[in-house]
Amino acid sequence: MKYLILIFVTFIIMEPACSQPPDSRPPVRNDAFDKELTRLLSFSVPTIGVRELKDIQNEVYIFDAREEEEYRTSHIEGARYLGYKKFEKQNLADVPKNAKVVLYCSVGYRSEKMGERLLKMGFTDVNNLYGSIFEWVNQGYPIVGPDGEPTRKVHTYNSKWSQWIVNDQAEKVW
Repeated sequence: MKYLILIFVTFIIMEPACSQPPDSRPPVRNDAFDKELTRLLSFSVPTIGVRELKDIQNEVYIFDAREEEEYRTSHIEGARYLGYKKFEKQNLADVPKNAKVVLYCSVGYRSEKMGERLLKMGFTDVNNLYGSIFEWVNQGYPIVGPDGEPTRKVHTYNSKWSQWIVNDQAEKVW
């Protein structure tokens, strides 16, 4: 019985430490958004910052883990649609398992879940864009519409989530 109690107490003490966000996460423009991200994410997939992705944008596979309507509104240039609820596995067919893959969604929750899925599928270099398309837009990086032309429209999922877009140049739609 005392071993059972010891195991139980150890588990209770260790659990909060396991769910803590990393100290060295990528920077975001809004401290409140960062706090929300650390609450939402489990950090089960390595993160990459928007500045870092911008520097290697043409050297990696970028996938959008939002729904098709969100992707059609706007996306990061070069990003391919992957989906979330309607996962489009065939969009990964030409991607080597050891290629660097970056996933994003609105804020990073759905892309983290898809990253977990890709890791289980055998992909070895999967990264979640910290702050996702919202932070990309907040830092002033361009997005494109369905025609590949620059746009200011960003799908914010709903009015509640739109609060995390702080770039006044962005046009929020949901």
